[in-house]
Amino acid sequence: MSSVYLCGFMGCGKSHVGRQLAAELGREFVDLDRYIINAEKMTIPFIFDKFGEPHFRRLEAKYIRELSGDKIVATGGGALINDETAEYARQSGLSVYINTSFDICYARIKDDSNRPLVVNNTKEQLRELYETRAAIYRKNAMCMVNGCTTDTIIVGEIVKLTRYYETHGKI
Repeated sequence: MSSVYLCGFMGCGKSHVGRQLAAELGREFVDLDRYIINAEKMTIPFIFDKFGEPHFRRLEAKYIRELSGDKIVATGGGALINDETAEYARQSGLSVYINTSFDICYARIKDDSNRPLVVNNTKEQLRELYETRAAIYRKNAMCMVNGCTTDTIIVGEIVKLTRYYETHGKI
């Protein structure tokens, strides 16, 4: 068995779906943002403020490599926009893009003060970032699921993809 890396924009449901997926597959769930907070003993806003976004992206890349194995990993919204990190995820498991509409994502994140990109950008700027990243997620993920449906359907689709991948070694 191999890890499943969930990617997508902030608020697409990576952590929420990831917990359910881990329970369904009997695997450990890891939220990459929470993992970084615990490992670095700093909040994400503090890391962004003190060291900048590029440093945070390097931390994501570093810790994704530590999390290979039989896990369900909810990556940060920007983790798999890095081509090298995305390639590592593809080589060590299955990367799945949860494609959720901007309006749904925005409704979930708009008041979250723990998201530096949300705090420091307007809705229009976030929509532009969403559009830019959506193309990168499609390019860098091995497969995509519709994130605009029920949790049960999303989890079921990813379970099917995971079982197919682990049986056939490809998607």
